[in-house]
Amino acid sequence: MRLRSLGVALAATAALITLPTTQLPAAAAANADTNLSQGRTATSSTTENPGTPASAAVDGNTATRWSSGFSDDQWLQVDLGATASISRVVINWEAAYGKDYKVQASNDGSSWTDLRSVTGGDGGTDTLDVSGQGRYVRLQGIHRATQWGYSTWEFQVFGTTGGGSGPIQGGGDLGPNVIVVDPSTPNLQQKFDQVFAQQESAQFGSGRYQFLLKPGTYNGINAQLGFYTSISGLGLNPDDTQINGDVTVDAGWFNGNATQNFWRSAENLAIRPSNGTDRWAVAQAAPFRRMHIQGGLNLAPNGYGWASGGYIADSKIDGTVGPYSQQQWYTRDSSVGGWTNGVWNMTFTGVQGAPATNFDSGPYTTLDTTPVSREKPFLYLDGSTYKVFVPAKRTNARGMSWPANAGTSIPLDQFYVVKPGATAATINQALAQGLNLLFTPGVYHLDRTIDVTRPGTVVLGLGLATLVPDNGVDAMHVADVNGVRLAGFLIDAGRANSDTLLRIGEPGASADHSADPTTVQDVFVRIGGAGPGLATNSVVVNSDDVVIDHTWLWRADHGDGVGWDTNRADYGLKVNGDDVLATGLFVEHFNKYDVLWSGERGRTIFFQNEKAYDAPNAAAISHDGIVGYAAYKVADTVTQHEAWGLGSYCNYTSDPSIVQHHGFQVPVRSGIKMHDLLVISLGGKGQYAHVVNDTGAPTSGTDTVPSKITQFP
Repeated sequence: MRLRSLGVALAATAALITLPTTQLPAAAAANADTNLSQGRTATSSTTENPGTPASAAVDGNTATRWSSGFSDDQWLQVDLGATASISRVVINWEAAYGKDYKVQASNDGSSWTDLRSVTGGDGGTDTLDVSGQGRYVRLQGIHRATQWGYSTWEFQVFGTTGGGSGPIQGGGDLGPNVIVVDPSTPNLQQKFDQVFAQQESAQFGSGRYQFLLKPGTYNGINAQLGFYTSISGLGLNPDDTQINGDVTVDAGWFNGNATQNFWRSAENLAIRPSNGTDRWAVAQAAPFRRMHIQGGLNLAPNGYGWASGGYIADSKIDGTVGPYSQQQWYTRDSSVGGWTNGVWNMTFTGVQGAPATNFDSGPYTTLDTTPVSREKPFLYLDGSTYKVFVPAKRTNARGMSWPANAGTSIPLDQFYVVKPGATAATINQALAQGLNLLFTPGVYHLDRTIDVTRPGTVVLGLGLATLVPDNGVDAMHVADVNGVRLAGFLIDAGRANSDTLLRIGEPGASADHSADPTTVQDVFVRIGGAGPGLATNSVVVNSDDVVIDHTWLWRADHGDGVGWDTNRADYGLKVNGDDVLATGLFVEHFNKYDVLWSGERGRTIFFQNEKAYDAPNAAAISHDGIVGYAAYKVADTVTQHEAWGLGSYCNYTSDPSIVQHHGFQVPVRSGIKMHDLLVISLGGKGQYAHVVNDTGAPTSGTDTVPSKITQFP
């Protein structure tokens, strides 16, 4: 790193401790001559060091900069997100400026047209009137003015997009499937009952509903939640919305079996249960966040039938949590009055009152703190104004984030409120204007990929809003930028094969996002079940420092459109980025690896997996001389990786004679540390020969006794 003058050094230091404002005004017009480059995705030929990335030239902050390596023929380019008519380019040079350079435009990022050539430049601020069109604009350095590289505080591209159409407005009503109530709402119990009657057994239906409860006290209600139904309080804190009654999930619809109670949620409420204990008998994809239970919590169905869950975060349970028949559970950054028992895999991080680790003889894995966490964004009322609260990042967290509530609030008028019938083109136009996205409950068919390119963008779903990519497109791409928040939606694979349903960061991404990582929370993926679906990859993470906080990636094992090739999906999660953390990772039934981790210094806390039930025979899953793809594979090239509380179960119903070689496969190196692993044969339908690599006792028989390893290697 080259030395700077004192003034420049102080400016750089200030940049490290001041969060720049990159939010574009919500009303920025698509047909106005406006700054199109701010907050967009920027790339460059080189960077001088990690502190001078390309993104710093388009962040709207004149105390941060991009600088290149110390040689000529360097470039900086920005993706405007859509083809634009370009009228003006402003370059605010740092001391290391370009003497000779060009400004170029391109529609595809590979074929470039010169908009302006400059020779004999003298630094400072260059304002260049240009005329041309393109989605990509590039500053092509030819000759440097100094011994250093090229360095710009800001690179601004002005022009128009949208073909003259008016801007998309932020804010507005929340659409037909959001039910907003207060304590005086007439027939409130009837409203809950009507939605529950429709949704109780509608596992693959199209109904989507969100109940929003205004602050106040609600007496004597029981909100039973069926499929695709969410309930949330609209206070800034859970105790602002008090229910003297219950929010209930049970399994009467499925004869007391709770293993299919998917896709529902409860958030930001205080509940004083009518009989002292609330019932939340759920399986996967049913988050319980930011809740205050003023009593006990029962995680099993009435009658203590089978249950396969689940996830709690940022919650306080004054009494005891009784998982009873729950096979596995993950609890993060919460407080419990007690925890009674467990079946196979109960994992806790940052939980006050959690039981001590006893994995050698029992189900518990307990870490005192969570390394990195940031709670999910949520909608609330500030007086009569809707806002979205975006919680701040915490490190080594323990206990709830509330009532302190560090973070920021974003008014609803800075969100495009997406309603059923919206097109991908309109959604992308809203993103290009600088709006965030609030998906209201519904099913959204996409004929093109949703492109999230602006740092800090919030994409929040209500009521399990569902994105369905058609014609083989990917559902969503997120650029390699800071601080994107994805939360609260379901991606359902379409009939034509998508390469990747959700991609975070472009291939080869390498920018440092440790100060402001992208987070993925309560984002679920389904391939098949509601009908045939195909995707080679469910989720691919290329960016560094991403936090995946509760996801269920599910290749369907029941429902419509289910078969070894009918709903084929080879990979659940691929991680190529470095320093990625997963907390609460549920991935099931993929044709090859459920998780394939290639990035360095990855960490996983809690993993639940079932191998694909429908593997036709051992030959169909044999590779590299072994039978079966590991549920969780760390690539052979990785030197550092750590994981805690991982379980893989087999249920080879198509061929119960299959013997899976292992549940987990990792390189044997000092930097690879795996804690508390187990494999289980469900009823003897197939077996495991080992737990990890060639280590661990085989499973046998039909009694679902796990084979465990507490430490590997």
